[in-house]
Amino acid sequence: MSPAFGAMEVEHYSKGVLLEPFVHQVGGHSCVLRFNDKTICKPLIQREHQFYETLPTEMRKFTPQYEGVVSVSFEEDEDGNLCLIAYPLNGDHDNLENLDNSDCEPKSKLLRWTNKKTVLLENEKITKEWVRQHRKEEKMKSHKLEEEFEWLKKSEVLYYTVEKKGNVSSQFKHHNPWSMKCHQQQLQRMKENAKHRNQYKFILLENLTSRYEVPCVLDLKMGTRQHGDDASEEKKANQIRKCQQSTSAVIGVRVCGMQVYQAGTGQLMFMNKYHGRKLSVQGFKEALYQFFHNGKYLRRELFESVIKKLTELKSVLEKQESYRFYSSSLLIIYDGKERQEVAVDSDPEDLEDLSEESSDESAGAYAYKPTASTVDVRMIDFAHTTCKYYGEDSVVHEGQDTGYVFGLQNLIDIIKEIRDESSE
Repeated sequence: MSPAFGAMEVEHYSKGVLLEPFVHQVGGHSCVLRFNDKTICKPLIQREHQFYETLPTEMRKFTPQYEGVVSVSFEEDEDGNLCLIAYPLNGDHDNLENLDNSDCEPKSKLLRWTNKKTVLLENEKITKEWVRQHRKEEKMKSHKLEEEFEWLKKSEVLYYTVEKKGNVSSQFKHHNPWSMKCHQQQLQRMKENAKHRNQYKFILLENLTSRYEVPCVLDLKMGTRQHGDDASEEKKANQIRKCQQSTSAVIGVRVCGMQVYQAGTGQLMFMNKYHGRKLSVQGFKEALYQFFHNGKYLRRELFESVIKKLTELKSVLEKQESYRFYSSSLLIIYDGKERQEVAVDSDPEDLEDLSEESSDESAGAYAYKPTASTVDVRMIDFAHTTCKYYGEDSVVHEGQDTGYVFGLQNLIDIIKEIRDESSE
C-alpha cells in the first residue's frame, strides 16, 4: 500500500509514519532513519533481528531498546524526489499505534525528503502552480548543492559554524554529512531495485540521542577482528587489511565516527571512519581527548561515569559464553550543551561543585559549574554477531569475545590516562 507521491492524501499519511534522515548518525554504512523523537529505524538484517529478540537480560542496558518491525515503502516522482513511509507489518496497526508519535508532524503538513533538500509543505496551501515554480527554483540550485555534497563526502574532518539565532539543537538538522551520505546511498539502492520490490522490512530501535539537547556522539568499532564467519574470502581479506592498517589490530578499537559541539567557537565538528582508520594509537588518544573537549575546557566530570559504564560492560561481556560481536560498534554519548556560568560571589551553596577552571582566566568574576549530564554507553550493529545458541551457524565459538574485551580494556586505560594527565 504505497501512497502516490504527487498527490499523497492525509488518510494515507495517517496510516503510516513519514521517515526522515537521522541526523545524529556518525558512522556505519546502513541507513538510519528517524521514526519519531524517541525511535529510529534501519533496514532489517536477519541476524541482527535475531540478536535483539534473544539477547541476554544483563546486556539490555547496554543496547538500544528493540521496538519491533515495520514495512517501509517509497515512491519517486519525475524529478527524482523520494518519500519513505513506515507502515505496520502485516496490517498490524497496533505496531505503530503503540509507539509515541506525539512529536510527529501534524497531519495537515507533509514532509518530503528529496535527494537534494528537505521541503516542508503545508497541505492546505499546495497548488500545482506553486509546485511547478518551486521545482524550477530547486533545479537552479541543484548543481551547486550537488557540488557541495561531493566535497562533503571527500572531507574526513569537518567544522560547521552554528548560527547564533535559534536553539543550538535546532541547528543540527542537515549539518551531518555522514547521515546525508548513508541516506542517499539507501535511496539509490531502493531506486535501483524499484522494479523488483517496493517494500522493505525495517527494525525499530530506541533513539539514544533523544534525551540530549546537543548530542555529542563517538562511534567506536570494537574488536581485533571485523569479518563475520560467513564472509567471503574477498570480504575477509579486506576486513583483515583494515584492522592491520588501523588501531584495531593493536588495541582492539578504532574511531568509526564522531560528532562534537565546540562551545568555544559555536561549531560542530564531524570526523568520519576514513580519518579514524588512519589514526595511530597516539592519534586515537588525541581523538578521544577532542571528543571530551568542548573548545573551552575538558569535560572532566564525564570521565568517571564513562569509565564506570565501560567497566561494567566489560564485566558483562566476560560472562557471555560463545558470543562474537564481529563488526559491532560502541557508542559513547553525552550532552554538549554548554555549562552554566555562575558568579563567584554567589551563595556558597551554588558554588559547591564549581570546577577549578574558568573558560577565560582573565574573567575572574566567573567560573563554570557543570550541569547534570548523563553519559550513555551502548553497543550497536549486530549484523555479524554469532552465538552457539543461534543453532544454524556452521562455526561455534567457545568462551568470551576476547577481541572485544581487549578493546574495552584498552579504551578504559586510555580514558584513564587522559583523566590523570589532565588533572596534573
